[in-house]
Formats: sequence, structure tokens, C-alpha cells
Amino acid sequence: MLRIAMLSYHTCPLATLGGKDTGGMNVYVRDLTRELGRLGIHVDVFTRSQDEHVPHVIHELGFGNRVVHVPAGPETPKAKSELANYIPEFAEGIKQFAAEKGITYDVIHSHYWMSGLAAEILSDAWGGTPIVHMFHTLGEMKNRVARAESERAGLDRLNGERQVLRRVDRVIVATLAEQTQLRFLYRANERKMVIIPPGVDTSHFYPIPSDEAKQFIGLKSEDRMVLFVGRIEPLKGVDTLIHAMSCLDLQGLHRPVHLAIIGGEPDALPENMSDEMTRLQNLCDDLCVGGMVLFLGKRGQDTLPYYYSAAEVLVMPSLYESFGMVALEAMACGTPVIASEVGGLGYLVQDGVTGYTIPDSDPEALCDKLSGLLKDAHLRETMGLGAAQYALDYAWGKIAAQMLDVYMGLVGKEG
Repeated sequence: MLRIAMLSYHTCPLATLGGKDTGGMNVYVRDLTRELGRLGIHVDVFTRSQDEHVPHVIHELGFGNRVVHVPAGPETPKAKSELANYIPEFAEGIKQFAAEKGITYDVIHSHYWMSGLAAEILSDAWGGTPIVHMFHTLGEMKNRVARAESERAGLDRLNGERQVLRRVDRVIVATLAEQTQLRFLYRANERKMVIIPPGVDTSHFYPIPSDEAKQFIGLKSEDRMVLFVGRIEPLKGVDTLIHAMSCLDLQGLHRPVHLAIIGGEPDALPENMSDEMTRLQNLCDDLCVGGMVLFLGKRGQDTLPYYYSAAEVLVMPSLYESFGMVALEAMACGTPVIASEVGGLGYLVQDGVTGYTIPDSDPEALCDKLSGLLKDAHLRETMGLGAAQYALDYAWGKIAAQMLDVYMGLVGKEG
């Protein structure tokens, strides 16, 4: 049996989505692990322990696969800027676990740059175990869209990413855009890169009749909802969406339309609220749209299909997105997507077929596409059907089989 050590150092795949460091990567690691289990692959997911009261080993991913919470530094949440200090301790904990269980891993699959550095330590200790790595986001790209110094990736990350690129055996990139970014911004070795997009769980994300979805989440059948799902941070471009909502031609929409924002902690005390959440709530007040914008906070993955299916459109107004798993989930639920034409979104959303792509930071363009889609029920239905059909090409079964081919190629076995 093939054994994989999956490293997700800074965030646990079982965490509730919508927090500061929880999003598409969590879903990716969790669902890939489950799908590999269905293929008979043993996977242990190693993540840093952030709560001493949570069991260190949890069986929630099926097929005998485990999530192992490794103590590294204080067992409390820490800012990313502090986490690099505990990487050696994290790697040592994984070595101890493997030794105690008598396990030899065939491949290390690391996610995000800090996990890549831990993978390097482990590979050296284990005699050269091959490393497969996925960055999910890139520091150089983040810096290109940063609006303030506080949003920029530091030198430790940029240097760490380059170190990981030199050391690993394969780099999984989500799209041709990411491959191009790595080639030109990092001078990455193209021969190491393999394009495999993230997948979507089509047994969980599928079209639910709109009336049933609305009833489940507490909406009336006549309610109309525009939806955003994601972390609340500047590069997600939520301010662009709020500006677009403020200029909608409500006269032609017949019924009121609300914007529901899933993510973040909108009810936190003022001293604990994130700067971006505070800024967005103040923006709603300034634009007098507080009554039509609902900050819903975090929502469990089990309820998201209802929100996607109840929405008339999902909007991803990001300034940078390596892929855009939220867009894929919404499409699988038969919901059209309007997204910025950045990174992976430009490849994922088929303009005019499954939704629209627009320039980032352009509220007028977003408002125009939103208005047209909200006024045309037939167009929404046609795009929704096209989106659900298109998403089937990204079913996890197909994606995991491609990943397995990469693993097998590295260990010298045929798939």
C-alpha cells in the first residue's frame, strides 16, 4: 500500500471555513485525502496542534486515514509571522510519530511554503523521500496586488518559496497561469511542474431546488440573494462588490436583492474585529447599503450547498486567486459565477457560458454584469445548467487519479 505524509502545517483541514487562515486549502487537503483513501492509498495529514484539548489523532477522513495534530510551539493559534520558528519542532514531531507507528512514507506531499520547508527536513531524515508540493498562493503575486505594507509577503516567505522550489521533486500547479507565474517570477524549473487543478466533491456540491435551499437557510421563496464566500481580507476585493451593489438599478429588479457575505467574524467586539471587517462594515454605512448587505460570518461546509443553490449568482471579485475553489463549488451547485479575470479564475469561469469574467477593482463593470444577470431569469438558468455540467470535469475522482499518477511516477511504480 502506498503511504503518503500530507503536510498542512499552518492550518487544519478539519477547521471551520471562513476564518483568517481557513479556506480553499483546507478543503483541498481534506477532500484529496478522502479521495485517495477511496483509491486504497493510506494518508496521514500532519498539522500543527493549536488546541491542547483536541485529540492529537483524529479519524474523520475515512478509509483509515488520519489527521495528526503535532505539538510545535504553544498549542494555541499563532500569527503566520511567528509560525516559521516552530517548523523544525513540527518536523521532529512527525519523525517521532512515524517511528512510534513503524511507518515508512513513500511520498511527502506538502502544502504552502512552510510545509515545504518541513518536508525538506523530513526527506533528508528519511533518506530522500520524494516531495510533491503545492503552494496554493504565491508571495510574489500577493505583493503585486498588496494595497498596504501590512498586506505584503515578507522576505522569509519569498526566500522560503524559492528554497522549496529548488528542493522538491514535483510542484503541483492549479492552472497554466500559476505555472507561468512560477516560471517568470521565481525562475522555477518547468520540468518539475505538473498542472492538476483542484477538484470538487460532486456528491456534496450539486444543484438543490432553489425553494428547498432557501427554506433551509431561512429565506422566503421570493427573496433574492447575491453571495460572497471567502476570507475577509483586502485581496478578496469585497469592497468592489459592496460598491457594485450600491449602484444596482433596483427599479428594474422587481424584488429587493441582498448581498450575503460568508466569512470572518462580523459580530466580534470592536477591539477584536479584523481591520478589513471593520473597513467593510464602515463602507456599507458610508454607501447607505447596510440594509441590503448581510455579514453572516463563518458557515460549516455542510450548509454551503444550500447557500450556493439559493443564490442567484456567486461573486468572486478577488485581486488575486491561484484557482478559486469557491467558484467551482458554486458552479457544481448550478449557480452562475461572476469573477475577476485574475489567476485561476480566468481559466475556471467560462465568460458568457458559466458566468462572467470582469476586470478586478471595477465596480461599474461588476454592477453591469450583476444587473443583467439579475434581470434575466432565462440567462441565469442557462448559465447555471452550463456551470453544473462543466464542474463535473473537476470531480475529485478524476483529479485524485491524476495525483496518484504523479506519486507512482516518483516511487517508480506503475499506476
